[in-house]
Amino acid sequence: MSIRIVRLGTPRAPDEGLRVGTVRRPPRGVPKTEFASQDWYDVWYPNLAPSVEAMKQAQEAQKAGSPAQWNAFVRKFKAEMAEPDASRSLDLLAALSHGTSLSVGCYCEEESRCHRSVLRSLLAERGAKIVD
Repeated sequence: MSIRIVRLGTPRAPDEGLRVGTVRRPPRGVPKTEFASQDWYDVWYPNLAPSVEAMKQAQEAQKAGSPAQWNAFVRKFKAEMAEPDASRSLDLLAALSHGTSLSVGCYCEEESRCHRSVLRSLLAERGAKIVD
């Protein structure tokens, strides 16, 4: 029983459980009926995705390679995740990780420059049982 932080569209790990897509938009060119079978996600949950403004900030930071820009994105995204609805969602996922297996993820290739790295730390702060 745990949470995995994954890149959507990658093969599922054994016993991974429900895969939650914490992305703003569904994968392009993939029929909705094939999201799960193609290992994208079982449930789309954009409530834990960065806002459009924050996504643009993260993309600019990735292009520039600037640690200062990336840190500004992290602060903004953490502020968004501190809002009541997002915070309660994180609390729920953390609690569920002790009784069921699930995964959360997005499309980014490199986790260290992706909002899922922030989600990993926020879930860990809440006591989630996280598996690599």
